[in-house]
Amino acid sequence: MMVLYSGTTCPFSQRCRLVLFEKGMDFEIRDVDLFNKPEDINVMNPYGQVPILVERDLILYESNIINEYIDERFPHPQLMPADPLWRARARLFLFNLERDIFSHVSVLESRNAKGVEKAQEKARASIREQLVQLAPVFTKHKYWMGEEFSMLDVAIAPLLWRLDHYGIDLPKSAAPIMKYGERIFSRPAYIEALTPSEKVMRR
Repeated sequence: MMVLYSGTTCPFSQRCRLVLFEKGMDFEIRDVDLFNKPEDINVMNPYGQVPILVERDLILYESNIINEYIDERFPHPQLMPADPLWRARARLFLFNLERDIFSHVSVLESRNAKGVEKAQEKARASIREQLVQLAPVFTKHKYWMGEEFSMLDVAIAPLLWRLDHYGIDLPKSAAPIMKYGERIFSRPAYIEALTPSEKVMRR
């Protein structure tokens, strides 16, 4: 059985929980206190971060790598495109998401650090700008890559859920991306994958 070591407030862990629930398979989730991590976390992941997926002798970390493994191991429903060209495009989008948007999320997660107010304001502004630019993508399609829920939707969903929590206000021009978020949030697997700590992040 797969075991996912997951932070209850970690957006990257939420991605993996969502994929596991979408697949409807047998797995175990072990909650990790991000401020008092057990020593074996550093043994399994040299970067000392969650999520971590363990299956027999296999240990994986980094949410997108974990999720692609789960998707290939349990291909129904398929979350990465079957076509090599579209799969490559999806991976490029995922890479861009990490570089352009989620690189700022770690700044916003540093809530107890001193002297980070300016860095956090800059991070909020960068995320806001990127989401406004993305918004038109969601005027024509139900999900990011069309009518089918995919790994791109999995990747961005935790951020959209946390906009209030991070203090990010989007303008009216970003309405399509907010409606898109609501479509994801209404999925049964999304609701199941939420931790109690995540449920209170959104008004």
